[in-house]
Amino acid sequence: MAVLYILFLISLLAASSNCSNYVEDYFDQQIDHFNFESNSNQTFKQRFLYNDTWWDRGRGPIFFYAGNEGDIVGFWENTGYMFKIAPQFQALVVFVEHRYYGKSLPFGQDSFQPKSIGLLSIQQALADYAFFLKSYKKKLNADDCPVIAFGGSYGGMLAAYMKFKYPNIITGAIAASAPIYQVAGKLSGDIFFQAVTKDFQKEPGCENQVRAAFGQIQKWAAEGASGLRDISRAFHLCKPLADNKDYDHFLRWIRNSFVSAAMMDYPYPATFMGNFPAFPVKVMCSRLLNATRPVDGLYSAAALYYNASNPPVPCFDIYQEYIYCADPTGCGLGSDSKAWDYQACTEINLEGNTNGINDMFPALPFNSTMRDDYCLKAWNVLPRRNWLDVLYWGEDIASSSNIVFSNGNLDPWAPGGVLQDISDTLVTVLVDGGAHHLDLRADNPLDPPSVVAARSFETRNIQKWLHDYYGKH
Repeated sequence: MAVLYILFLISLLAASSNCSNYVEDYFDQQIDHFNFESNSNQTFKQRFLYNDTWWDRGRGPIFFYAGNEGDIVGFWENTGYMFKIAPQFQALVVFVEHRYYGKSLPFGQDSFQPKSIGLLSIQQALADYAFFLKSYKKKLNADDCPVIAFGGSYGGMLAAYMKFKYPNIITGAIAASAPIYQVAGKLSGDIFFQAVTKDFQKEPGCENQVRAAFGQIQKWAAEGASGLRDISRAFHLCKPLADNKDYDHFLRWIRNSFVSAAMMDYPYPATFMGNFPAFPVKVMCSRLLNATRPVDGLYSAAALYYNASNPPVPCFDIYQEYIYCADPTGCGLGSDSKAWDYQACTEINLEGNTNGINDMFPALPFNSTMRDDYCLKAWNVLPRRNWLDVLYWGEDIASSSNIVFSNGNLDPWAPGGVLQDISDTLVTVLVDGGAHHLDLRADNPLDPPSVVAARSFETRNIQKWLHDYYGKH
């Protein structure tokens, strides 16, 4: 425990030295960019954060973070790479919050009502960013300042899409952990859970313990009510499982803890998307392997994610801690989860099954029919599976330029992204030992050499893009 505490202090010191203070402001954003009759004169307050400490005013570049599915402050606090290089480039740093997330709610508390939610789309979000940047540059007398887009995960997708759709505004983009092929439906969503399994396979004996634990749970479930009571006691559930619906939700609740640990498998403690120690996959596996029974180890492993509070919770409420939604990898909690659920019901393809054969999890399907049924019931919409493939180019991205796609080999989203260079200006970098967009985080003494090299590679590309830009302006 003392070692973990020391690592935690190191993480805090590294973060505090790289994550700068921000100014919060709001931009009067058009509610609907594409329908001249609907809400034609209405605007909403879109939040953005900025720091101009290092900016060569009117000349230096603008480092723009494309806000993704959550409160923008969380991304500011976990994207230290931008602040590290901003002084070198004399850049203005700006983070813009995505519509329908955080405080940027177009219709306030009514934003998630059926009459209002339809204006949540990638197309609207990209237009938000484009109009913001054009207006903001004009306000600052910075029309000739180049813009470099940054983003991780969904934000990485948006950074790339901004370069695709608005190359007149975006000079270059760092798209970290951006699964643009998978969400466009070009790859099976099953690869995500297979990648999670591979992360745990790296710890000898761990996968077998997970399978053994799920095997015992399935035997209990087959016994009916008495078996469900045994499961509820073993996992300290606040409310006993009553039926198959509860049981399926319970299995997804467990699976979600493994998904989160795989994504956040950083070499130091972190509080982004959870409160994890260093190398949470290794810690979960240690708990599994050191338990008296595999099922007790599975409980302890899940508790690493769900019982990280201080003081710890006395029991687990699986319906409060995990929400079933159109994204089987998890939608999170709160109002942000509603927004992401809607996006996963419309244009973002996140269907994916586990089967216990190609992965270590129980058979938990989420196929096209199930997604259609759920989305029709939840939002009265049906997904458009080919939307991203057509509107945002699918795999046909070679005509774009000046993008670095980065992925970590520990990140379960990596197989769904761009892993090979497309051209001299559409390039990739692999972070060996890196989890979900580790390269965008602040420098840390415990970083693997590969992420240090990846950040250096990204910086060199930004230097080249800006050199070329200034050479023409």
